[in-house]
Amino acid sequence: MSELRHRASASDRGGAVARALGGGLVMAVALGVGTGLGPALADACGVGGLPARLIPAALVSAVAVPLILRAARPGSLGFGNAGLRLHAFLIGVGVTVAAAALVLGAGTAAGMLDWARPDPAALVGFVLSNALVALLLEALPEETTLRGYAWTSLRERFGAMVSALGTTAAFLLVPGVSTVVEAGVARLVGEEPPPIGPAPAGQHPVDYLVLLTVFGLMLVAARTAVAGAPLWATIGAHLTFLTVNRVVLEGNERDAGWSVDQTTPDAVLLVPTYLLVATVAFLAYGRIARRGSPGGRLHTGRTRRTG
Repeated sequence: MSELRHRASASDRGGAVARALGGGLVMAVALGVGTGLGPALADACGVGGLPARLIPAALVSAVAVPLILRAARPGSLGFGNAGLRLHAFLIGVGVTVAAAALVLGAGTAAGMLDWARPDPAALVGFVLSNALVALLLEALPEETTLRGYAWTSLRERFGAMVSALGTTAAFLLVPGVSTVVEAGVARLVGEEPPPIGPAPAGQHPVDYLVLLTVFGLMLVAARTAVAGAPLWATIGAHLTFLTVNRVVLEGNERDAGWSVDQTTPDAVLLVPTYLLVATVAFLAYGRIARRGSPGGRLHTGRTRRTG
């Protein structure tokens, strides 16, 4: 009997791992399809600018989100009810903004960053357009497939640490697999296929994957910090990270209305540092919230207890 229970437990755990990897695979395929097919569709429609960026972004969400919603109940993923979503979203945004302001402010005071004069109108326009594209291209589909489906699948059978590391490992597989899918789709539609690799073109693979690891762990911390609609906390944190980094690291290239010069090579460490600060802040927020809630630790436990 004990041997049968052991086999059943091993099978359940194997199934949880398979589902988590499946969530990562769905995201990789959706990203590859969107980025491979989207530009061709934009050209065929004769659009440019923001509409051309929205087409591949919308394709990614249109592929990834419905597939996951067919595989799992929306409530089990952590979307929560409508009344709690804005609150959770603002927690994700607020914690990440505060961590970035603290660390980047310290870096500025230390002479590591030199900020140009901002153009408020251009900055607001960039933030809004970037948020819309990033929501559809990255934040919504990635959080649904990974911190939603992959994390909850693992958390049903494993402890918090294994679930966090497993979800982050699935996250690291997405960029590389998506480049394979994107190259295949590009060939099918007659476009020049992009290079295949573990990181997007132009990114140093090791640096990119290290940053992605820290980012992924921060998002898991956000996922476990909020009792109601926790997935919206991760979406808020995700969007904030992308916005801050695109202003700080790529402001000139993206015409963001604000740019920063890094005056020392060590300035690149400010980004993972503020992610670590945000991770600690989310963990502390979650602990305080659990102590003050009647349900205690229920919302960070097994997925059947989350809403």
